[in-house]
Amino acid sequence: MQRFAGRIILLWGWWRALVAFAAGALAVLAQAPYDFFAVCFVSFPVLVWLLDGATGEASDGWFRRLKPAFAIGWWFGFGYFLAGLWWIGQALLVEADSFAWALPFAVVGIPFALAFFYGFATVVARLFWSSDIGRIAALAFGFGLAEWLRDFLFTGFPWNAVGYAAMPVPLLMQSVSVTGMIGMNVLAVFLFSLPALVAARRHLRLGVALFVILVAAHVGFGYFRLAMPAEPATRSIDVRIVQPAVDLSEKWDASVRDRIFATLLGLSGKAPEDGHAKPQLILWPETSVPFLFTERPDALTALGDMLADGQMLVAGVVREEGGSANAGSRYYNSVVAINDRGEIVDAVDKVHLVPFGEYLPFADLFERFGIGQLVAGPMNFAAGNERHPITVPGGLRAAPFICYEVIFPDLVAVDVTSADVIVNVTNDAWFGDTPGPYQHFRQAQIRAVENGLPLLRAANNGISAVVDSRGRIVDALAVNARGAIDAHVPISGHALFPADQRRINGLLIMLAFALMAFTLNVRQRLRVN
Repeated sequence: MQRFAGRIILLWGWWRALVAFAAGALAVLAQAPYDFFAVCFVSFPVLVWLLDGATGEASDGWFRRLKPAFAIGWWFGFGYFLAGLWWIGQALLVEADSFAWALPFAVVGIPFALAFFYGFATVVARLFWSSDIGRIAALAFGFGLAEWLRDFLFTGFPWNAVGYAAMPVPLLMQSVSVTGMIGMNVLAVFLFSLPALVAARRHLRLGVALFVILVAAHVGFGYFRLAMPAEPATRSIDVRIVQPAVDLSEKWDASVRDRIFATLLGLSGKAPEDGHAKPQLILWPETSVPFLFTERPDALTALGDMLADGQMLVAGVVREEGGSANAGSRYYNSVVAINDRGEIVDAVDKVHLVPFGEYLPFADLFERFGIGQLVAGPMNFAAGNERHPITVPGGLRAAPFICYEVIFPDLVAVDVTSADVIVNVTNDAWFGDTPGPYQHFRQAQIRAVENGLPLLRAANNGISAVVDSRGRIVDALAVNARGAIDAHVPISGHALFPADQRRINGLLIMLAFALMAFTLNVRQRLRVN
């Protein structure tokens, strides 16, 4: 092991960049749908050894001394995000004649930009670097800080945060209810990087002890949480989740809209599955209705005829406002609640839109070059102003999140404070049967654990599911399956810690590793001097 680590440390030039890129790409196997988290016990030690060799001349300025560390982190990040997000390009192939030209910008450009966060992480780590376990703590702090910034900078895109690699199954998800994603990212990188101590053997016993303690705490807490009986349900609701598996090439084709709508009605109105009661709530995916209700009021009449007394439909739709002689229409990616009389009784608009997918940033500039929005549909969307829970049958409050809004821990935590259940509607058909839908579902699953609330998820082509408040899948439909899920959902329990406390816990964990790295770095400097 010492010889192998030594060779990694001494790598130079393109060999060093190539190994960093490969280590990052390999780490993606720890994410859904592969869930091979053991690979991170290789990728992150390699990253540590590469940073061991990223030294500049003592006479160099700060910038030149940190440049090698940034380059290693950037190449690691580029490999990680390229291997983890290549499927984004699939969305551009749905209408390849119009958008195939943008494929390199999506497949390569997004990983290129995101890699700067990991370059920042390794620069921060290198500032506190030492020759012992302190450097492991420094790397954990650097990545924790970078992942936290990735949650909100430049509209935010915290997809495939490193912490998810440590949570492939419900048993290993429970710790996030204490640490939040901030703490989980820090602890995951620290744990994954500890095997790097085997090469030099300095602080090896301490590293082994910490490894055993952290793994035992992570697994033991998960076992304890899952073994605990759920609190008695105070209320419950019977739900039906519809997955129509509509081909996106037909989604906005006027000639097949009635057929698509009939499919949704048929799946929604069928008799309940054996052992299940008639659903009180029916859930349709994002933009499931293939037309505007303002253009087809007869559709609301048909929905009123389909819904039985007391039933409610919550559906993802495109909602139109305006359209007067003095102003153009504004379109919103929304969810609407429709009662048994076919009346829209509530609506919530998507607040966090996808850049280039649902709206065009710097639209005037891009449109001069003939560049418009790339994938979402036949119109640009406006962002909603606020999100609120929808009251559904039984007086329950459902907090709706549209598509990738559910990947933002803080956004979800703020908006579920007065909710009884999380609702996520999405249209992952843009990405086909690639890792994308599985990664998206995993992140939604973690939101249920963090907030101690059940999750109802409707996706056009999967993965639609009912998830309990501890992340266990009650029932689900596979990618590309067409059908409906019936489930009885008890409402009980609550978040183990409120969102503010989880955030504080995570920041304290990050601070603890920063202090550990700083202390050992200073001690080494004093010893050398």
